[in-house]
Amino acid sequence: MYDTLLTLLRDACMRYKEKTVYKDSSGQMTFGQLDDLSAAAGDFIASFMEERYGSDSLRHPVVVMTGRNIFTPACYIGAARAGCFYAPCDAKLPRHRLNQILSVIDAPLMIVERASYEKAAALDFSGKIVVYEDILSAYRKDQGRVDKNRLERISGQITETDPLYVIFTSGSTGVPKGVITAHHSLMCYLEDVNEVLSLNESDVLGNQSPLDYIAAIRDMYLPLMSGACTFIIPENEFAMPAVLFETIRRESITTLCWSAAGVEMAARMGGFDLDIRLPLRRVIFSGSVISGKYLSLWQEHLPDTVFINQYGPTEATASCTYYIVREKVTEDTVLPIGRPYRHYRVFLLSIDEKAENAANVCGKRELILTPGQEGEICVAGPALALGYYGNPEKTAQSFVQDPLNKNYRDLIYRTGDIGRWREDGNLEFLGRSDRQIKHLGHRIELDEIEIEAMKVEGIDECCALYNKKKELLYLFYSGEASARDIALHFRAQMPAFMVPRRIKQLDALPKLPNGKKDMASLKAML
Repeated sequence: MYDTLLTLLRDACMRYKEKTVYKDSSGQMTFGQLDDLSAAAGDFIASFMEERYGSDSLRHPVVVMTGRNIFTPACYIGAARAGCFYAPCDAKLPRHRLNQILSVIDAPLMIVERASYEKAAALDFSGKIVVYEDILSAYRKDQGRVDKNRLERISGQITETDPLYVIFTSGSTGVPKGVITAHHSLMCYLEDVNEVLSLNESDVLGNQSPLDYIAAIRDMYLPLMSGACTFIIPENEFAMPAVLFETIRRESITTLCWSAAGVEMAARMGGFDLDIRLPLRRVIFSGSVISGKYLSLWQEHLPDTVFINQYGPTEATASCTYYIVREKVTEDTVLPIGRPYRHYRVFLLSIDEKAENAANVCGKRELILTPGQEGEICVAGPALALGYYGNPEKTAQSFVQDPLNKNYRDLIYRTGDIGRWREDGNLEFLGRSDRQIKHLGHRIELDEIEIEAMKVEGIDECCALYNKKKELLYLFYSGEASARDIALHFRAQMPAFMVPRRIKQLDALPKLPNGKKDMASLKAML
């Protein structure tokens, strides 16, 4: 196995030098060009860090806000070649959110694309802002010369436990959390996923995720391990299934690593009403529970395609379990999340309802092996994140000593998700521990409300929420179904205490850039 992204890059660029690695609607990049352009970015960053901190100054953060294009991975890899780690940002985020991220990461350097420079310059950022196109222009003007000796020296100093990137996720306190991932963690994950997918040089991945989102690491780095190519699908096409499916056909895309919401949307908006033959061999989805109603459409129209359900938090380098869907699903099907990838240990610990914080985990939990018994999903192994950047308190709460091991340091990550083992050895996801409510004396999983609602004809998407103060169960949804139809369905199928008392129709559920539901916006409607 490769120890760092840099050794993986070096090998890939030697093996596939003339082959295309990234492509978008504006152009393409070969493995050899990726080597050259990431070296140009790396040389610039290394020079900047040396001037600021001294010779061979390593492990500094670099903010990268260069958009959804083929040059962004070169910037990310360039930060790594300079001995630094990158913090990706999306220029489309609100200014307040970007300022929150910048206040946490406190980086000395930000690399942006020219189109985002004005927005970047207006942010609360005290470091240096550099336009990537200017770095590229200077590199070409200098006829492609870089300080190769410096880059080689830095590469030799990078270890597998050094940080590679910090990806920000939402935080319960309102301040985003920066999850730090090491080189070795990414290598473990990529090797595991490629072992299951068996990608090769003939494969083309169709990128959906924003490149600052955790799911995009598959699209950016799996080509380096397999020789495949990634096509970055234009964002606007996901709202136009005819154009989207034609792009998949035209670009000979064989593999989709999409969010469950993205897979659902393509089917929900009528993609399969079109007579377009898709060359897809694999469709991998993750991020939320997929609707059997829409997955069944994919299976019906792509009978030879392999469908894989993935589960896992950013704190475990994207995904830690997988399930290959071999059964024909129906709209009532709820897929398991499967078995752990090879480099992961995934297990269930009993739930201590008296425990109010993570410090109480030790000595109060038991390993759950009995099928059907619920427990908290926990993850261990070399693919765990290093923690939360600049937040040791939150890190200590979430990455804790395994309560089953009192003999040596053995950290696990508590996901906060509830699951249970099936008789066949696959793990089922039952919902978030913070999605379990107590209503009218009954414990209710809000995810169960949503699963039942999706059985109603005419519901496209939905989200169940609870107003604890008023003791009201809400259901927000989009689609043509009427609130009356939904209420009648619930009254016929569910106990009275599980019938939503407030059913609100929306044109569309608010979404985050990664395609997930914007829970904060929905909660504001309660």
